Amino acid sequence: MTDVQKDSPQSAPASKADRPWLIRTYAGHSTAKASNALYRSNLARGQTGLSVAFDLPTQTGYDSDHILSRGEVGKVGVPVCHLGDMRTLFDEIPLEQMNTSMTINATAPWLLSLYIAVAEEQGADVSKLQGTVQNDLIKEYLSRGTYICPPKPSLKMIGDVAEYCYTNVPKWNPMNVCSYHLQEAGATPEQELAFALATAIAVLDELKPRVAPEDFPALCGRISFFVNAGIRFVTEMCKMRAFVDLWDEILETRYGVEDPKFRRFRYGVQVNSLGLTEQQPENNVYRILIEMLAVTLSKKARARAVQLPAWNEALGLPRPWDQQWSMRMQQILAYETDLLEFEDLFDGNPAVDAKVEALKDGARAELGNIDSMGGAIGSIDYMKSRLVDSNAERLNRIERNETIVVGVNKWTEGEPSPLVGEDGGIMVVDPAVEQEQIARLNAWRAERDEAAVSAALAELRAAAAEGRNVMPASITAAKAGVTTGEWAQQMRSVHGEYRGPTGVSRAVSNKTEGLDDIREAVDAVSDRLGRRLRFLVGKPGLDGHSNGAEQIAFRARDCGMEIDYEGIRLTPEQIVEAAKTGAHVVGLSILSGSHIPLVEDLMARMRAEGLTNVPVIVGGIIPDEDSKRLKEMGVAKVYTPKDFNLNTIMMDIVTLVDPQAVAAQ
Repeated sequence: MTDVQKDSPQSAPASKADRPWLIRTYAGHSTAKASNALYRSNLARGQTGLSVAFDLPTQTGYDSDHILSRGEVGKVGVPVCHLGDMRTLFDEIPLEQMNTSMTINATAPWLLSLYIAVAEEQGADVSKLQGTVQNDLIKEYLSRGTYICPPKPSLKMIGDVAEYCYTNVPKWNPMNVCSYHLQEAGATPEQELAFALATAIAVLDELKPRVAPEDFPALCGRISFFVNAGIRFVTEMCKMRAFVDLWDEILETRYGVEDPKFRRFRYGVQVNSLGLTEQQPENNVYRILIEMLAVTLSKKARARAVQLPAWNEALGLPRPWDQQWSMRMQQILAYETDLLEFEDLFDGNPAVDAKVEALKDGARAELGNIDSMGGAIGSIDYMKSRLVDSNAERLNRIERNETIVVGVNKWTEGEPSPLVGEDGGIMVVDPAVEQEQIARLNAWRAERDEAAVSAALAELRAAAAEGRNVMPASITAAKAGVTTGEWAQQMRSVHGEYRGPTGVSRAVSNKTEGLDDIREAVDAVSDRLGRRLRFLVGKPGLDGHSNGAEQIAFRARDCGMEIDYEGIRLTPEQIVEAAKTGAHVVGLSILSGSHIPLVEDLMARMRAEGLTNVPVIVGGIIPDEDSKRLKEMGVAKVYTPKDFNLNTIMMDIVTLVDPQAVAAQ
């Protein structure tokens, strides 16, 4: 049951229709000032809540001038380095009247502290603030990669936020259990249900000792979810009904929550961006609409808030018009149709009931596995490996044409899309944004009270080291002028950093069907090289979307190559150092839009180390013009989402490193 039901009548004439869900667009780019203008424009066009996208340095706790931030500033979201940036971001937006979702995890305590500080500056009653901070670190280890600290201290910080909000910001949702990226990493519906619910259980177990028993049910009622809805919309709708039932069951049986209102499954959704295609991108409009139906048609499992991707997200950063088009899709369904005038359309449907029960049974079995390993924290390696395996099978089905993707592996011939146009159909962030942001950051540091900053950082570090709730010290630090990087450095110094599992073992799997020819080619080239063909897969920069890199490494391993893949968040210097130890080919995966500066840096370092004989290939969301620039830098091959056939890429690698092929050129 979701919040939208609580005022619903038994019979629903048009005059008493249900309230629409919150209508959002996930937005933020370039600078706080530019993002503020976008937010105010979207609100004027009928958006009813904000959903803030932060850039990768902000998400991973680095200031804009850190070495790892190079090329990433303002690319996939807005940079927020300090209170001044947050102040600018919400200029002329009254936070007491707003419902704001912030997609932030590792630095969630810090960004919420900045938000509270700005609200206080505006004169808001902090107890009336409404919104959500995502604050789900477990899915970061499994699928998104913007974690900082190890799991246990990260779980403790999730608890700090929830405990603080319950007392001081009671209308705020302190944690969004996020299954969205689990689906994008390959999760089956049963895995998505189980892994998300296991995360929620870990959080509730952390919170239960922190509050009085009589307060715990209300605290449970503030936990929300953020989910994904894919193209198989009947299954996805059934998945949402299963979520409703299982969450109710867990809260009642495991935690003894008696009041049904505290057992409501409250969730927001963004429909699946992974399924959007670079080929025939106009088709994505239909995909987005169909996926939205999965989370709106069933009243029992209707989303509390919806944000839709834009048709062109497989090409790059959407423009304001593209986001407006997706917002209009929501408004038409909510305000022009009669959907909200009816009770649940699927109650008593035997096909739906059977599917829901099957999903619940599968999820319960998977939850049992996780529980036997000590819960979500103890089973991170297991869940990660399951996701990589499931994603490999998903890609295999597309390659074998068992899963049809229109315009990708069937009906691929078509007219050029008029929507793309001469500008490539996307917005490009001005490279000058990064230096301008760094200049503002330096000015902020120069003007602040250093004594106040030092005192605030000392208190913050002491709070973390002593196991106290870090929220009060974080809010004090925000007001003193501490930066995002400085806040995160205190957490790193106390708790250490963490490198999550890759899910890709070095042992060849048994999924070698159809690989015989490639394996023979790898063997032959390895013989000519004098040792096993070694493929170094690297992810430079802060991009944590590792699905593509994992699947390339997974397939290359099964083709008989020696794989060197250490996961995410490496500098170009670290990748080149690894290449010096005997790599025959280097593959880079960059999906954040920072490919030009990062590859430029890496290629210069390759030349300086005398590695010009080692071919470099690059994969990512890369416009045609950028692809030409990369090849001019010396990149041998560029792959984008349209290059979905991994076996073709494998044969390209074999050809690139074959001494005979090179000699013949």
